[in-house]
Amino acid sequence: MGAPKILVVDDQPINVQLLKRKLEREGMTVFTANSGQDALNLVTAEKPDLILLDVMMPDMDGIEVCQHLQADDATRTIPVIFITARTSKEGKLEGLGVGAVDYITKPIDLDETLARVQTQLRFVTINRELVDLQRRLGDARRAATIGAVTQGIAHNLNNLLGVVIGYVDLIKAYHDKPEQVKKNAQQLDNAVTRIVNIIRQLTGLVVRNKPPVTGMTLASLLESSIKRYQADNNIDQPVEIQNPLGNLVIDSNLEVLEDSLAKLLINAWESFGDAPKEQRPITIRTETVDREEEGKFFLIHIEDRGRGIQEEVRDHMFEPFVSSKHTVGVGMGLTIARHAVRNLGGDVGVEDREGGGAICTLRHPIQRRGAR
Repeated sequence: MGAPKILVVDDQPINVQLLKRKLEREGMTVFTANSGQDALNLVTAEKPDLILLDVMMPDMDGIEVCQHLQADDATRTIPVIFITARTSKEGKLEGLGVGAVDYITKPIDLDETLARVQTQLRFVTINRELVDLQRRLGDARRAATIGAVTQGIAHNLNNLLGVVIGYVDLIKAYHDKPEQVKKNAQQLDNAVTRIVNIIRQLTGLVVRNKPPVTGMTLASLLESSIKRYQADNNIDQPVEIQNPLGNLVIDSNLEVLEDSLAKLLINAWESFGDAPKEQRPITIRTETVDREEEGKFFLIHIEDRGRGIQEEVRDHMFEPFVSSKHTVGVGMGLTIARHAVRNLGGDVGVEDREGGGAICTLRHPIQRRGAR
């Protein structure tokens, strides 16, 4: 980082010159302005690290200048120290209330001012380091996710391609036995379908655009999602629905929510392992919650009484291709569902169910705080 850039704003030239000399002796680069509008122009041109701003100025006072700075995303984070002749508590609170980080009172004590400036510059440096650290952490997470996805793709597709090649060889070996060819061809078709599903899921994972939203009722969403889950997985066992919200009208993307709920339902179904079909009860419950800061949400709980959350995957269940199942080409359902629902402003979580099994919860906004 180069020399800190300080903007001094005061309509009294003597104050400006005293502060300028003091700060420049400490190795700081100082810009000066004698009015509020000149200050705003310099902020745009020079992007200072900190502003010393006189409160009492003609035309545009320091309070108004600070309000302009706070209204612009590009200048909102620049710390402002007010210079004020007011000694009352109300006057100081007014300045802090519009975004100032500190204040000094006239007549100006240059040593005190320098100390306050240096303190705020240390905060600026720390904040920049934190922003840089967050950026690097974000890059690291993205790189780790890409690595996990790439490794998962390679492993799953290699296994599936091995299956494909194996059945092709069997078809060649038994080309004169129609029944055997038919059986192997069906297995080949299943493997190819699973390859296609992986590619389709990956496409859904990388899409970042928010999908189009339409109105629907919660009851119709649950019904269509269950039908989709049953049809996609050739399952005819019913799902118990406990929906006290009835025909609550929600605004969302039906295709995305249906697909996500179908993935959560098949995850619940597979949690029973090798249990007979008739011994795999799944229940859907709904409720609403009101989060003070965020708004109102509806929750869809999918409860099963299967094996529960296994310790080896508990902390990684939403990572791509993490699965406790021992089949080829599975393990992305939860990842895809959470990504898709988060893209709609909601989330997906899983927790243990009292008495055994797990509860997977889909959370979706009904009304955002501050929404019109």
